[in-house]
Amino acid sequence: MNDELIYQEHLIPMTRQELIKHLRAALRDKRFEHVLRVEQTAIELAKQYGVDVEAASIAGLCHDYAKQRADEDFIKVIKAKKLDPDLLNYGNAIWHGFVGAEMVKDELGVHDEDILNAIRFHTTGAAYMTKLAQIIYMADYIEPGRDFPAVKKARKLTRQDLGAGVAYQTKHTLLYLIKNNAPIHPQTLATFNAWVPQYGKEID
Repeated sequence: MNDELIYQEHLIPMTRQELIKHLRAALRDKRFEHVLRVEQTAIELAKQYGVDVEAASIAGLCHDYAKQRADEDFIKVIKAKKLDPDLLNYGNAIWHGFVGAEMVKDELGVHDEDILNAIRFHTTGAAYMTKLAQIIYMADYIEPGRDFPAVKKARKLTRQDLGAGVAYQTKHTLLYLIKNNAPIHPQTLATFNAWVPQYGKEID
């Protein structure tokens, strides 16, 4: 799909093919296929919204780099890097974004903060997200392998207005967490407050 994409901006110290090898080793097949679909969706959205395609490719591929790491690996990084200790109250769903970005930086050599923030925020969102962060947040949600009741509308909204897509996903994620009595990270609430009210009935 994107095999012809040649990394030229020195955003990562390896070729796309070398990155693919790292990801294949780090992820099980189903997760690996997911990151390839997220990359493809991110590239399409980047072209539509005028965002750097290479950055979208790297962020899309790396967003779940740490998804299948052991809990001890995350806890070690949280303590060693003195990250917010509140992170210890959560699990992989939160860690693979916030802590995963640190692993991407240290292990894959990505130092571009826009890419790292896109990885950090791809699950919780953030009150402020660059276009790239919005794209990875949405690409993860609407990639072609996703199949849930809200996904068709999410895809349509995202193609019409990226911010509306962000608001729609955030609202539906919050409703899902509430319905399942799951813990809600404060940043998810901050994302809701920053994005959802401004779109109102457009995302109902």
